[in-house]
Amino acid sequence: MKTSVVMLALVSIAVLALWQLLWRSQPRIPQEAQKMEGTLNAPEFPEGLQWLNTDRPLTLRELRGKVVLLDFWTYCCINCMHILPDLKRLERKYADALVVIGVHSAKFFTEQETENIRQAILRYDIEHPVVNDSQMQVWQQYAVRAWPTLVLIDPSGKIVGYHSGEGIYDIFDRAIAQTIQTAEAKGTLKRGALSFKLERDKEARTVLRFPGKVLADERTNRLFIADSNHHRVLVASLKDGRIEMVIGAGMPGLEDGAFEKARFNNPQGMAYDPDTDTLYIADTDNHAIRKADLRKRMVETLAGTGEQSRVYPPRAGKGRETALNSPWDLVLIGDTLYIAMAGSHQLWRLNLRTQMAEPHAGTGREACIDGSLKTCALAQPSGITTDGKKLYFADSEVSCIRAADIRPDGELETLVGGDLFEFGDVDGFGRQARLQHPLGVAYGDGVLYVADTYNNKIKRLDPRTRKIETFLGTGEAGARDGDHPTFDEPGGISYAHGKLYIADTNNHRIRVADVKTKRVETLQLRGLEKAHPPALHAQPPSETRETVLVNTPSPTLTVQIRLPQGHKLNLNANSQVRLTMQGATVQGKAELVTPIKTLPMSFPLQLTAERATLTLHLLIYHCREGQEGLCYLYEKHLTLPIQQGTGADTVPVEVVVE
Repeated sequence: MKTSVVMLALVSIAVLALWQLLWRSQPRIPQEAQKMEGTLNAPEFPEGLQWLNTDRPLTLRELRGKVVLLDFWTYCCINCMHILPDLKRLERKYADALVVIGVHSAKFFTEQETENIRQAILRYDIEHPVVNDSQMQVWQQYAVRAWPTLVLIDPSGKIVGYHSGEGIYDIFDRAIAQTIQTAEAKGTLKRGALSFKLERDKEARTVLRFPGKVLADERTNRLFIADSNHHRVLVASLKDGRIEMVIGAGMPGLEDGAFEKARFNNPQGMAYDPDTDTLYIADTDNHAIRKADLRKRMVETLAGTGEQSRVYPPRAGKGRETALNSPWDLVLIGDTLYIAMAGSHQLWRLNLRTQMAEPHAGTGREACIDGSLKTCALAQPSGITTDGKKLYFADSEVSCIRAADIRPDGELETLVGGDLFEFGDVDGFGRQARLQHPLGVAYGDGVLYVADTYNNKIKRLDPRTRKIETFLGTGEAGARDGDHPTFDEPGGISYAHGKLYIADTNNHRIRVADVKTKRVETLQLRGLEKAHPPALHAQPPSETRETVLVNTPSPTLTVQIRLPQGHKLNLNANSQVRLTMQGATVQGKAELVTPIKTLPMSFPLQLTAERATLTLHLLIYHCREGQEGLCYLYEKHLTLPIQQGTGADTVPVEVVVE
């Protein structure tokens, strides 16, 4: 029996090796031939895998007739992030013939969890199905060796070719068009767009959306919040969390001008100059550095062209003439802005007087190599801070905290952490300690505080002894306040007045920790009416109710709002109803805007015609009992026809908040 099992295993290994040899003989995309047609059958997805952005598992067999593009990715990978806009363009262009499937083959332990992948799908606004390949089964079937790798499959289920790396749009635009042309000639293409049940359709909307970074300033008692997925920056008071300013229109784009019109795309790290009241912003997905003048309330672009740099090695140049590559965080020293340039695996510097932008540390190679600033190698630096003498940064892909000299002829060294595939959760000293994809670092009172993102912890590092230890968090994902707090992939951290301000990214909230007591609270943002995401008002859900018959020209409109169980109105925010009427008035007015403070609400109507139409625009802020720091939004347009006749003397309206 044992012998037969061994023989079967050997045969299986031999078959797999032969298949991989055949697979590697497949052409790399692009292929110059006009005829794009595969010869090797694409392996089917294994059963039992978990799927997202779809209500059921998919098979390649049921997708026969479609061009299928497999995207092998892992959500920590900056290169994987870079191709998402290209994939979206391809999906839009070939909507009736192409199906993109993300195959998430994780690098880090945390990335194996389906819920964490779901959060990444929401954060990156991914609109195609994703399968969790947590054990690398699909990865091995297709003999993939790098993130990202894309595999093109024709409508007959055969592999056309593959490509690894960035810059995919032109390559696959041509290949997909040729594959479609070949399939149509053979009669194997089935046109017609497929629809999938997306994760975002299940989500309640929150006031903050995946805040990536936070910056606290002691001199002005201000808190700057990168509300990353709402594409804006909020300025709040450190004292009471009241919103003072909103920088950005809340929609993605690259546009300078007044705060309410300016546009960003996934802004992350910030640096503030209190002397000039100027905020510098790493506009990550615009590959740009932006300047917000808080006195004039104007935004301008200082560096970057709006396009991702693909030049290697990266080159210096004048700010707005020089393409950048995913700037993720900033720190200001004098007239120089230092940039954690995640996309090019470097630290950069921008001289604010001369506007020259140039590499400061790193060759652009992705690795963990110490040495001179010109010869060292970094791996996706994503957080940066300073004590005025050195630059300290979170080098996320090697899970390290590293230090670089400020002077250009200086050195770079690793303080704690391992290497590209050496990570974990181990407190200790120097290179023996282990982190897991840290994204944030802040200096305060002689120590460094680290957002150890994938370990759901805040750690404290003494840069002199190189000892790092858990400071806050249990390691489990959660949003518990108090003496035993939990976090969910915290991405940003800042220090002021003996407190840590933490961007708790996947929890959509800002947390505040007292350094002495280690007690954590969720910051309650106030004045939330100033922070409406404009996208909420573009096309809110709408509903037209059946006509209500009333027996009086003076009926009473009653509005009842049913919140989810355990939720209440957030009285710190400005929930409101806008009532617009045709053929009716309230207190002699055809339009009324009133805050929602108590429920139900009553409005005495006066009908001025036999038929009337009421339009209610509801904007509701609600939160869980005891968790006022996380605010949900619900918005709806409701149209209600009214007619005089045989009926009641009230017009009841009930709205159920989902």
